[in-house]
Amino acid sequence: MFTGIIEETAVVRSIQKASETMVLTLQAPKIMEDIKSGDSISVNGVCLTVTGFREDSFTVDVMPETMHATSLNVLEEGARANVERALQASQRFGGHFVSGHVDAAGVVEAVSPYENAYYVDISMPAAIFHYMSKKGSVALDGISLTIFEVNDHDKTITLSLIPHTWQETTMSERKIGDPVNIEADMLMKYTERLLAARFGEDQRIPDENK
Repeated sequence: MFTGIIEETAVVRSIQKASETMVLTLQAPKIMEDIKSGDSISVNGVCLTVTGFREDSFTVDVMPETMHATSLNVLEEGARANVERALQASQRFGGHFVSGHVDAAGVVEAVSPYENAYYVDISMPAAIFHYMSKKGSVALDGISLTIFEVNDHDKTITLSLIPHTWQETTMSERKIGDPVNIEADMLMKYTERLLAARFGEDQRIPDENK
């Protein structure tokens, strides 16, 4: 479990690709403070397991499903990636509940500075768009963000990033057309599942007045 509060940006030191898998080695000084094999680390919003580490870097395996469903397959050596260690019960809980299980890859449609904020428009598949709500939460490349606007016509959301988030994550490097990992708010997904079980697959609550 993660919070979506990025601890640092790691540098991709090496990528070993096979046909449908890859091994990533990332350098992240802060993450290395207490790392051990088997730890869960969020890398650009994807929950991965540490398989090995050295003094200044750690290694993770990326499986076929993750390769197909996320933007990790476009990472290049030297690129930065958002990283976060799993949530500890004793720490403050900022952000929102993030599982590290990416729902789909979206696309950056627009980036616009406005006063001290940065507006970013993201398009996404219709299959997850219905989880988006104004003032609701979404994880974008592992970053916990609040949805500023929802555009039903073209299936896009607008996010307003503060300077700190812009500077301390990889969002400042994103350009129009870039893919980004999207994880919808898990509470929305659980609610939908419960409603489907109770009222049928259309998830509509019956009108008691009819």
